[in-house]
Amino acid sequence: MNAQSQDFTSVVIVGGGASGVLLAAHLLRDPAANVRVTIVEKSNRVGHGMAYSTDNPEHVLNVPAKGMSAFPDDPDHFYRWLNAIDPAITPDSFPPRARYGHYLSQLLADLDARSDRKRLHLVNAHCEAIEDTAKGVEVRLDDGSSIVAHTGVLAVGHEERQVRGNELAVRAGSIADTPLDPYAKVLVLGSGLSMVDAWLTLAGRRHQGPIIVVSRHGLLPRKHKPVEPVSLDIADIPMGTSLTPFVHWFRELVADTVAKGGDWRSAVDGLRPFNQKIWQSWSKQTRQRFLKYVRPIWNIHRHRLPPVLHERLEAAVESSQITLIAGEFLGLEAGEGSGVTATIRRRGLTTTEAMDVARVYDCGGVAVNVSQSSNPVIQKLVSAGKARPDAMRIGLDVTRDCAVVDRDGHASGRLFAVGPLTRSQFFEIESVPEIRLQAHMLANHLRSRAWAKR
Repeated sequence: MNAQSQDFTSVVIVGGGASGVLLAAHLLRDPAANVRVTIVEKSNRVGHGMAYSTDNPEHVLNVPAKGMSAFPDDPDHFYRWLNAIDPAITPDSFPPRARYGHYLSQLLADLDARSDRKRLHLVNAHCEAIEDTAKGVEVRLDDGSSIVAHTGVLAVGHEERQVRGNELAVRAGSIADTPLDPYAKVLVLGSGLSMVDAWLTLAGRRHQGPIIVVSRHGLLPRKHKPVEPVSLDIADIPMGTSLTPFVHWFRELVADTVAKGGDWRSAVDGLRPFNQKIWQSWSKQTRQRFLKYVRPIWNIHRHRLPPVLHERLEAAVESSQITLIAGEFLGLEAGEGSGVTATIRRRGLTTTEAMDVARVYDCGGVAVNVSQSSNPVIQKLVSAGKARPDAMRIGLDVTRDCAVVDRDGHASGRLFAVGPLTRSQFFEIESVPEIRLQAHMLANHLRSRAWAKR
């Protein structure tokens, strides 16, 4: 199938989750734009991806409805859509994540319908590889067919295969997450938002057995509270410093905010518009120290839970259904029957501990080593030298314009990436408020090519 045309600039997006759909929406938003978009998505639910494919009504957004618009210049877009369906929804509501997947799907259909030209094509297939051609890119599909376009964009989202634990750990809600004895002991690696999803999945199955949660610091996400962000200017922020003086400055900002009757959340939220610029201003050494020493503390304050959900989680800990352990996960081995033996080392101790459980859920975060990706597209690009891991191996190396960088350090003019795969350059690129800005920026860049062709 050939998506090129003399009248259009063609863009093929590999991945139809939130990142891919948000980029497509920004490309198609102008009905007169000289752009044709093809989305290749392996599932039959475009817009849902890993985050929004859950049908569990307790898996809710971790950002209020007022912050989830697809368009930064129309912040109420999602809320208006949602309120028309359910008038009880308020801007501060945390609706089920499945509804956001429906919103993204409907958004694409509405944008495509606004144009009298067919500019959107949805292809339900697995992408096996993406390669350079004489004039663009060729996306090879698992059925043997290909899509040729002027530009390709990788929007593959989070890694789906659990990297740790000899493949004995599973992801909650996946095919491998088969029924369990409701009184069985389970182990969860990580104590962030993914752990909360796993706990809610178990709670939905009426699981009553003990849930052991192991993470480096044994900390739970904090709860949301409606606050006004502190007003900051980029000149107020110590860009490019080492980690120690930056942390000292931020602690003083929080202390000053609280002393004036404010809330620590105001300081965290006030910094949010600048987080990517701060990350980009740091040296590799400072970034590495942040990831090792500060990120766990930052994450529990930055990525928060809806108040009602937070109260339920605290109650589960107080009742000892959930036991938090601060410690290091060392490995997994197959146990008796279908069980698993986990080896951990509690924080502050030198001795190790073996723990027999029925199942292990790996919820230890999404910043896995990209060189170990199970995605064949990423594997082949890196193997061929058309892409390379970043220096810390938490994503692909990309420029600030999202262009993929090859083995020799050259930025591609045809292949780009959006979403979590670009975390090495943007760090905070997991949530919709950040991804929509990235999509807006890249769409403007790609659309400019289309207008130049006229």
